[in-house]
Amino acid sequence: MSNLIRHFVPKTEFTSYEEFKDNFRIDVPDNFNFAFDVIDRYAEEDPDKIAFVWCDDFDNEQTYTFKQLKTQTDKAANLFKKHGIKKGSPVILTLKSHYLFWVCLPALHKLGAIAVPATHMLKVRDIAYRLEKSGAVAVVGISEGELDLSFEEALRQLNKPNFLKFNVGGNSKGAEGWLDFVAELEASSADFVRPTGDQAVINTDDMLYYFSSGTTGFPKMVCHNFTYPLGHILTAAYWQNVTDDGLHYTMADSGWAKCVWGKIYGQWICGAAVFIYDFAKFDAGNMMNKISRYGVTTFCAPPTTYRFFIKEDLSQYDFSTLQYCVVAGEPLNPEVFEKFKSFTGMQLMEGYGQTELIVCIATLPWMTPKPGSMGKPVPCYDIMILGPDGKKCDVGEEGEIVIRVAEGPGSKNISALPPGFFSCYKYDEKKTDDVWYDGFYHTGDTAWCDEDGYYWFVGRTDDIIKSSGYKIGPFEVESALIQHPAVLECAITGVPDPVRGQAVKATIVLTKDYKEKASDKLKEELQDHVKNITAPYKYPRHIEFVTELPKTISGKIRRVEIREEDAGAPKK
Repeated sequence: MSNLIRHFVPKTEFTSYEEFKDNFRIDVPDNFNFAFDVIDRYAEEDPDKIAFVWCDDFDNEQTYTFKQLKTQTDKAANLFKKHGIKKGSPVILTLKSHYLFWVCLPALHKLGAIAVPATHMLKVRDIAYRLEKSGAVAVVGISEGELDLSFEEALRQLNKPNFLKFNVGGNSKGAEGWLDFVAELEASSADFVRPTGDQAVINTDDMLYYFSSGTTGFPKMVCHNFTYPLGHILTAAYWQNVTDDGLHYTMADSGWAKCVWGKIYGQWICGAAVFIYDFAKFDAGNMMNKISRYGVTTFCAPPTTYRFFIKEDLSQYDFSTLQYCVVAGEPLNPEVFEKFKSFTGMQLMEGYGQTELIVCIATLPWMTPKPGSMGKPVPCYDIMILGPDGKKCDVGEEGEIVIRVAEGPGSKNISALPPGFFSCYKYDEKKTDDVWYDGFYHTGDTAWCDEDGYYWFVGRTDDIIKSSGYKIGPFEVESALIQHPAVLECAITGVPDPVRGQAVKATIVLTKDYKEKASDKLKEELQDHVKNITAPYKYPRHIEFVTELPKTISGKIRRVEIREEDAGAPKK
């Protein structure tokens, strides 16, 4: 690891999980600012060190050293400052995977402004909600579809005629009043001095607002303060296992928290460059070609990506630089684990966290992975599983994952909170209190712990299916189905049933060889297949074949969307 990490972690080398759990700690300096204390420090001490490598599907490339990154972030900070953005100003970033996200985000940190990353897929209603909830004063957005026109309509509805709008790539539909960010950046001064006095940041200042999708209603606005990047030392160094001067790739769009998990904070502190692939549409073969061509050394993606990988002829791709792979977002099917290992020799190391957290349960380098298990709690996080009665669950007993926290929401005593822990749901005390009370943060995720201390994810509390008195987690049924050669990917949900309360439904994408064989006979074959692998009461009574599953842009299956479509009468 880089020398820089040792400024924050006194001891970096460990020989066992137990030693790591007992001795790891992060020293949080006063008034920490990632942009100055990491990016600018590298620019001074190792200016030619690579910060990121960016490419797209059209043979465009950009490679930035830390020296170049410091120059560009200073210019961007001056650009923002010229237009009135200052400490505490929320700014929406809808930049997909454009490399300027990695300029804008640190530039806002330098000013003490608040970054509000958002996906480019938002509709007018979503944009209006984020504008109003965050109090944003500006947006930097790419030209993608009708994004600028959607912002225009949302701003019109909210009566914000003087809102500051920057466009990257030109106005797609001729929307008016958008400033050319690239042109202004080029003309901006590179002479920027770290703010002092009341414009300097302190650790408890708001740094990031992320909108975390809920199962009902509008998303919650998760607030992280300026110490948040340090928590991702755990994510990068000890779960993703990045190396100094390595090249790490996490598959994630800049609008989602997974991006800062895997494409900036912990990786740069640990000395790894990040790889950014700005693809127009996901294609497993294209992605593996990019990993090979650019020499990616460590890789993180959701299970969906690996499922698509193993359906390709992996012998056609060069994985010689790839050293370590991790997976998160949903539990990993054992079938995928074994096939990927047989092709590459690498074991997929699972992890678990939330937008509100960092990776807090993980399969770490000293541990033998158990396919389908998240792993064990990381240091600094006091995690347990509680039953409905509020008592700690026994081995094998299902309950909710909770984290013990010494201080309540909005605590100014950062040292009492786990590193990377969120501050609150901003401007929503009730939602914060609904999950953070009696000394615990309640994740809303159901799991159980085995005799070796490994945690096993069952599902979101809302994803658990209750049928004829049985509780059925979607993961076990999905894992059974995916072992059948007809199933490329699937989602298990509950549908209303007048007798059972809920019945199990499988929404299935078929593999290429079975696309023309969708039939009632195949449905019966798949039902019998599940009955032979897991408890018969868990088999899907309803099966629907689809061409694709609804997903977030980060690859997580949106079961809530399937449930919403099925509300009323189940499809047969």
